[in-house]
Amino acid sequence: MKKYVKIALLVIIGLIFLGTFVFLYQKSQPQKTLYETLKVETTDLEKNTVATGKIEPRDEILIKPQISGIIDEVYKEAGQNVRKGEVIAKVKVIPELGQLNSAESRVRLAEINAKQGETDFARMKKLYEDKLISSEEYEKSEVTVKQVREELQAAKDNLEIVKEGITQNSASFSSTLIRSTIDGLILDVPVKAGNSVIMSNTFNDGTTIATVANMNDLIFRGNIDETEVGRIHEGMPVKITLGALQNMEFDAMLEYISPKGVEENGANQFEIKAAITVPDSVTIRSGYSANAQIVLAQASQVLAIPESAVEFQGDSTFVYVLTDSVPEQQFSRRYIETGMSDGIKIEIKKGLSMNDVVRGAQK
Repeated sequence: MKKYVKIALLVIIGLIFLGTFVFLYQKSQPQKTLYETLKVETTDLEKNTVATGKIEPRDEILIKPQISGIIDEVYKEAGQNVRKGEVIAKVKVIPELGQLNSAESRVRLAEINAKQGETDFARMKKLYEDKLISSEEYEKSEVTVKQVREELQAAKDNLEIVKEGITQNSASFSSTLIRSTIDGLILDVPVKAGNSVIMSNTFNDGTTIATVANMNDLIFRGNIDETEVGRIHEGMPVKITLGALQNMEFDAMLEYISPKGVEENGANQFEIKAAITVPDSVTIRSGYSANAQIVLAQASQVLAIPESAVEFQGDSTFVYVLTDSVPEQQFSRRYIETGMSDGIKIEIKKGLSMNDVVRGAQK
């Protein structure tokens, strides 16, 4: 029995040694390196640059009051369309005490002069009818009474303007009624009834009653890096994509490139503007974030391979062309001339043909 146990142990030890030897032998053998193979293809290439920005109306008009006071009523709200001359809000004038006293004093003085003028005219008229004075004197007295009447009316109108900001004779031209200056969409009404407003003057921009814009004339406003700005020009076609409408693309035309750059995050950025063509069936809101894709270069039906397969050495470029695949892959290094690249594929101008297969990444 002991004899069989020894034999079994010897066999097991022998198998262990044999397995170890085979494992070490296999590990010592050089492993074959396999590479992906890439075919040369004919395709269209397009090099683009992307500018980020937003959509906004070409012109946003700030509607401001012509007088200072308090908002009495607001007739419109954001999102409503408005016509030129249509009333948006009404301002109630709060008279300044000094101006009010001066206007009231002017009215009292004009009433005194008017009363005296009417008395004098009545006397002159009686004398003229009795043919005691000439027609020339009568006409002068008539002019004088008209002047005092006009002064009284002017004084009363001035008092109304100081107190109410409006007169009965000029209600249609009232500065208390804030009107839109263009046809468009109201983007914002930042005031409410009861808010104080200030008219625009040399020292103050004035209170904005509403922001109105023509939403049929939209532009893309964004920034482009200085490394790309030299390759674009006004009139280039642009493709606009919106974050809010991801499945839609809009045509645009580049119409402005800023002559001065602005540093942002350590890089010089140049502002660009592009006019957008929007179908009537699509509604775009002001402030949508957007990307503008500008085509910098194009190449149609050219030989191309993935740029990752190209070896760059100084000013020269090389690829490894498959020469044999049995029993193992074999490649030869070949010089090529390249053209434009879209960042993924690169144009091959010389050195490869449609039948060639090049080395790609290692498997």
